[in-house]
Amino acid sequence: MTITAIKKQVKNPDRYSVFIDTRYSFSLSSEALLGSGLIAGQELTAEELKQQKEQSADDKMYNACLNLIARRMRSKGEIELYLKRKKVSPTLLSNILNKLSEKGLIDDKKFANSFINDRNLLKPTSRRKLILELRSKNVPGDIINEVIEDDDQQEKTNLIRIVENKRRQSKYKDDQKLMQYLARQGFNYSDIKEVLADI
Repeated sequence: MTITAIKKQVKNPDRYSVFIDTRYSFSLSSEALLGSGLIAGQELTAEELKQQKEQSADDKMYNACLNLIARRMRSKGEIELYLKRKKVSPTLLSNILNKLSEKGLIDDKKFANSFINDRNLLKPTSRRKLILELRSKNVPGDIINEVIEDDDQQEKTNLIRIVENKRRQSKYKDDQKLMQYLARQGFNYSDIKEVLADI
């Protein structure tokens, strides 16, 4: 079996189609192709072809993870969950996570800090709710504890912004309803009372 051509894909320019005896056989990313050392005219045994097809499937899974990360930052736990849903082998799962970590593409501390900053900026909430949201993203508890600062000023700033926003809605003109809403968002009752009194 001979590799008769290696062609760049039109729809996905980072992938290359490998043709065996003039027929499409498998594809590899540019990085995987370089690593494989495959060239046109090279002879492959049946076993080597099987290995290359397995490498192609693994490479596609790795690139699927890259696409996920390109859309938005992900925690290690989110990528791990994605790979488990795709039923990849434990070895491949470990290899992909290690490769992404080595390249700095998954870093739970960076992810958690970025998540908190974005949340405080775009959709402020309580410290308690941030902790729950980070847990839902499978961020380890020790990292959550490290990045969630006991910043009472930020907590109060977020609370004030929410109160000012909710007061524009007619149903939250009522203090009792607003207090119940804020308590469900994870804010302390004493902070709620203080901010409502000040505002």
